[in-house]
Amino acid sequence: MSSAELKWTHEASSARGVVVVLHGGKSQSRVPASWWNLPVLRMVPFARAVAAEDDQLSVAMLKYAVRGWNGSDASPVADAENALEQVGARYPGVPVGLLGHSMGGRVALRLAGDPRVSAIVALAPWVERTDVASSHPGLRALVMHGTRDRITSPRNAKAMAEAMAALGADVAWRPVEGETHSMLRQAGLWHRESARFLAEHVPAALG
Repeated sequence: MSSAELKWTHEASSARGVVVVLHGGKSQSRVPASWWNLPVLRMVPFARAVAAEDDQLSVAMLKYAVRGWNGSDASPVADAENALEQVGARYPGVPVGLLGHSMGGRVALRLAGDPRVSAIVALAPWVERTDVASSHPGLRALVMHGTRDRITSPRNAKAMAEAMAALGADVAWRPVEGETHSMLRQAGLWHRESARFLAEHVPAALG
């Protein structure tokens, strides 16, 4: 049976924060996820960008047990919650940021109410109209979405950002003109802005 796996790609000598990178997936699939799946590989440059931006942020990539969200099972959410437990055991009391693309963005937004999470970057997040916003005091979030994305809805993502802001979160909405779901046309921009946001706001939770 496939299991989720947390892989540390950078460990700081004295970590001021931890970033967990969450990959995309499929609406429905019980097929085991692999480190070689394209949605996973797409997030490798993001993990590297965060570590390059601030070497005092430890960075881990999470591979889900299966590729799909799978309706009410929300399969990757449990994997991400378990990852937060692992991070907490390894780095007690250190603030955590979540960086997710597509389905990974949906996972990150689903965990916005967790007080262990100080900052979220959701890239082209998959948001359904029925998804419920959550937040907690002090949460910072950046939601980026390509204006030409035909896979996930920029409109739904913006509505989620606004709903989170209404709950008190400090949320930045960042449309990326002409960009599609793959984030390849302006890859450097996606890498830079997400890494800078996390480097600024994850350690800020330490006060």
